[in-house]
Amino acid sequence: MNNALLKEMKERVFDANLALPKSGLVKLTWGNVSEINREAGLIVIKPSGIPYETMKVCDMVVTDLDGNLLENGLKPSSDLATHVELYRSFEKINSVVHTHSKNAVMWAQAGREIPAYGTTHADTFYGVVPCTRQLTVEEVTSAYEFETGRVIVETFHERKLDPVAVPGVLVNGHGPFTWGRNPQKAVENSIVLDEIAEMACMTELVNNIVHPIPQYLLDKHFFRKHGSNAYYGQL
Repeated sequence: MNNALLKEMKERVFDANLALPKSGLVKLTWGNVSEINREAGLIVIKPSGIPYETMKVCDMVVTDLDGNLLENGLKPSSDLATHVELYRSFEKINSVVHTHSKNAVMWAQAGREIPAYGTTHADTFYGVVPCTRQLTVEEVTSAYEFETGRVIVETFHERKLDPVAVPGVLVNGHGPFTWGRNPQKAVENSIVLDEIAEMACMTELVNNIVHPIPQYLLDKHFFRKHGSNAYYGQL
């Protein structure tokens, strides 16, 4: 095991986890961040149920790509199996974030996808943020966290969505998962998701007959930040 590489992973994951309560996305211990290094065969994730204010870099939990523990220490997040399944199925993502952020959870509890009502949404999500179907009794009782990952993957496959272009999802009755190329970006996507969830909710209150932005505007805002022709920022 490359100790220097692992130390850097733990530091990034620790910092990203601390960013969740700082950003107002997490109360108590309701969230977790992980990072994967496929070449090294490592996943680093937050420990289960540890308060953010007492958590240390050395508390970060290390597993292999199947979620098997590689170090003695604390138990990993209970959502580890969901993260593992997302990494297994979405090969271009390198970090996963789960929170119970209030605005995103409202849409998840309503079982609704978030429409692309405006350009703030389009800057990060290329179209709707999907909501999964409800898990079955068998899925919940047999392998809940693993099946949560599977229902996310199922949603993206059935709807032919690109997880790079749509870096997040709502799990029906549960809450949001986001991902990205690194922990910092995955957390940023969680921040954006909760903001656009609130904006969409208020938009429907202001006008209950509202339509998504036109495709050409969605395209303009998404592709000015993403892809080979992106021109936003100091590229």
